[in-house]
Amino acid sequence: MDVAFELLAEGLGVGSAPPGWRPLTAQPLLILVGVTGVGKTTTVRAIQRLRPDLKVLPNRRFLADRLVIPAVQRAWGEEVHPVTDRVQRFAYTRAYREQHPGGLAHALSTLILDPTQWPGLLLFDGLRGVDEVRFAAQALPKAHFGVLHAPDSVRVERLLTRRDAFDQVESQAAGAGLRWSDIPESEELLSPEERERLAGLVTQGVIAPDDLRAKIAIVAAERRNYDPAGAINVLQTLAPGRTTIVDTTQATPDEAAAQILADASGWNADEADRADRRG
Repeated sequence: MDVAFELLAEGLGVGSAPPGWRPLTAQPLLILVGVTGVGKTTTVRAIQRLRPDLKVLPNRRFLADRLVIPAVQRAWGEEVHPVTDRVQRFAYTRAYREQHPGGLAHALSTLILDPTQWPGLLLFDGLRGVDEVRFAAQALPKAHFGVLHAPDSVRVERLLTRRDAFDQVESQAAGAGLRWSDIPESEELLSPEERERLAGLVTQGVIAPDDLRAKIAIVAAERRNYDPAGAINVLQTLAPGRTTIVDTTQATPDEAAAQILADASGWNADEADRADRRG
């Protein structure tokens, strides 16, 4: 049965394809993989500086807001409504993943596009976790994966400095001073030395206790939901020739972008050559 067409952005939608449109699964893709705070946004900007011709698909947040979360809300009998709390969003995306094993990668794979408006290699930011990358490695055969990673402690510190309004959770102890016993996740994410240093910044008034709690909660929730190390292992197994892995504590955004683009361009050229020979 045909599914009604829904336009998500200019030249991009889901459902029954208009004439001349094609599935995203047939398109060369460069997909960034990584959890919050590994440097995806700065790497995207660096990629755009190096390749201004490369078009960027609507990002993960957009697809979650337009496709993933509404689907779960309807399934739960809820009115469709925006969800801004990060931990609550994890609950919705986890529920979608239980229904569709690929999670957000499944939603990505349902996109259709007008190739005259979305030509050539396209950039998507991004996927995360074992389920998503396993699905994408199999369902998106023309995708190259640029994996960015960083230690949990670095991610917490980056979240504390980037001041993104999206990085929020509902505080369970608003206004209270810092007590590590209120943040049990800190023991698995931070070393004693790191906790001592962050506590010092709280004491000095550089960071607020509630802000630190919120950022640790985000990093801990992502580790539980997405297992960054497991995602790398899956890609190294299923798509070793289509995967570039970058430690963003060891590479600048420009270096990461250049390495990923070089590998992705080389892979797509090789794939095109093989397709020509098959034809």
